Amino acid sequence: MTAAGLEHATVPADTGEVTLLIARRVDPGHEAAFERWAKGILDTAATFPGHLGYGFFRSSGGDAPWFLVHRFRDAGACRTWQDSPERAAWFADCDGHHHTEIARRELTGMETWFAEPGSVRPAPPRWKMAISATLAVYPISVLGGLFLLPHLATLPLLLSSAVTACVFNVLMTYAAMPAVSRLLRGWLTP
Repeated sequence: MTAAGLEHATVPADTGEVTLLIARRVDPGHEAAFERWAKGILDTAATFPGHLGYGFFRSSGGDAPWFLVHRFRDAGACRTWQDSPERAAWFADCDGHHHTEIARRELTGMETWFAEPGSVRPAPPRWKMAISATLAVYPISVLGGLFLLPHLATLPLLLSSAVTACVFNVLMTYAAMPAVSRLLRGWLTP
């Protein structure tokens, strides 16, 4: 998946997970050394408790950055990695690799819905995200109440709630939030 393809990826609910996005610029001719270093640091981070996975995205060419992505269970797990001697050792051993960090973002919860791939702009204020999410969930709730819930009335509560949550989550992730984010982009991040 490319960095541009991230905009269509599903986003976890606000469970406290932290996504760390790092953009690095690599000097021409030093890409292979950087890739070895990046693979090593990503593999090392993956051994830490609470590390949920990572991604590595090559530059699209020219001056475009390379991206390293880490996902952590929570802010504490992210901080444990950030403060670790293992991470410090990787950075102490990167001389001659000719790469520079140009941006770093920590995304949590709903912020990931509003982050533009490849952008280093900060997420909108939480109150704007809350208003946007409300505008997205309201029509889903109304339409779900009219068309979905009557068909689920005979199911046990736990099953009907699971179906409702699944349908609402898919509609929020793939339809409502992308539409609301596009419509309100100028207001969200002026």
